[in-house]
Amino acid sequence: MTVADLRPIGLAELVERAALLTRVDRKYVVPTVDLPALLHGLGAEVRVLEIDGRREFGYRSDYFDTPSLEFYLATARRRRHRYKVRVRGYLDTGGHYLEIKTREARGATVKHRFPYPDEATDGLDAHAYTDIEAVLPGGRRPMERVLVTRYRRTTLFVPTTGARMTIDTALSFALPEGGPVMEMPERAVVETKSPGVGASPADRLLWSLGHRPCALSKFGTGLAVLRPDLPANRWQPVLRRHFRPATDRRW
Repeated sequence: MTVADLRPIGLAELVERAALLTRVDRKYVVPTVDLPALLHGLGAEVRVLEIDGRREFGYRSDYFDTPSLEFYLATARRRRHRYKVRVRGYLDTGGHYLEIKTREARGATVKHRFPYPDEATDGLDAHAYTDIEAVLPGGRRPMERVLVTRYRRTTLFVPTTGARMTIDTALSFALPEGGPVMEMPERAVVETKSPGVGASPADRLLWSLGHRPCALSKFGTGLAVLRPDLPANRWQPVLRRHFRPATDRRW
């Protein structure tokens, strides 16, 4: 089975039925050759996000952190409360959003989302800092862009559970000042997004196909692979197994 075989769902209906701004996420690294078996196992009821005839969409995420890399270090050291700040761009459909993700003590991820000017991705403007201060504890922090990621995403909706699954391919990572691009060839990052803490049917299907959740964060893993001076013990198995050496290609 392929994505083309699935029934579509529009963006408005997907947001209405499964916005999942508060959710439990599990990530898997899956060889792309295994994706047809995954889609087949999900069954005919699963629907795929379709916008203007497209079922796969290009994303660019610009991640921001403090000069001391406060957010990265909290993630690397598995602090109970940790945060991500990014500006996400939708390369095919247009538009940018400031997204602030918080990881709560019980493992739930909460995402706060605000419209963002298309022309302001290189830095955070005053409105962005106001939004960030309203979400994060500790008051105002100066931040700078530390990582840029790109990938192609397909989003699936499972009606029986209200869960979502995203499949990201063609992942690449670069530092904002340029330099080599790191990639995950022939690998997809599959993420299940469920409203409850228990395993979803999609998780159980992935387990039955031999895949287990792994410690992978596009923000954390991307910085770890491009900045070998940073602590990265929790991501070493993923880095060794799934990343290839940097290419000379530039964005």
